[in-house]
Amino acid sequence: MYLVNTKQLVEKCKSGDRKAQRLLFEKLNIPMMGVCLRYLNNREDAEEVMLEGFYKMFKALGKFTYINEITFFGWVKKIMINESLMRLRKNKEVQLLSINEEIDNEIDVSPLEKLQVGDLLKIIKMIPIGYRTVFNLYEVEGYSHKEIGNQLGISEGTSKSQLHKAKKLLKEVLDNKNSGYGT
Repeated sequence: MYLVNTKQLVEKCKSGDRKAQRLLFEKLNIPMMGVCLRYLNNREDAEEVMLEGFYKMFKALGKFTYINEITFFGWVKKIMINESLMRLRKNKEVQLLSINEEIDNEIDVSPLEKLQVGDLLKIIKMIPIGYRTVFNLYEVEGYSHKEIGNQLGISEGTSKSQLHKAKKLLKEVLDNKNSGYGT
């Protein structure tokens, strides 16, 4: 089989070409599984959500106007994030705490930047799902606190508080992991 670029795959998928749909799925499933795993607790849930996301993506593809690969990838990623958030809300897993501490002091999480992706994902999975969700939406996906609030049905202030608490917990996890080194 010859290589087909993403734009050609999308166009063939729009016309119902099953082979193109399979190729597009194969091209995107690993990165989209990674997106879903950032939000969900286990691989089975992430896989279900990813498959539902692909179903919705293929269903809506006819209305999508292809500009370039980056915008297409972003559109599919947004579908996967929305599906993940819907699953969390449905299962009532995101239980965000109200603001109860000062968030003016910024937490330094620069050591996170030095970690390998796999190690970072493991550490992020250690914090409560509500904190993790806000952390992912803000730090990884680039959403604003207002957008996060709209997505999760919380106030902007609660989003800021959750991010602060997530960073604080991540710093504590890193400090605990590193406390045994060099002694």
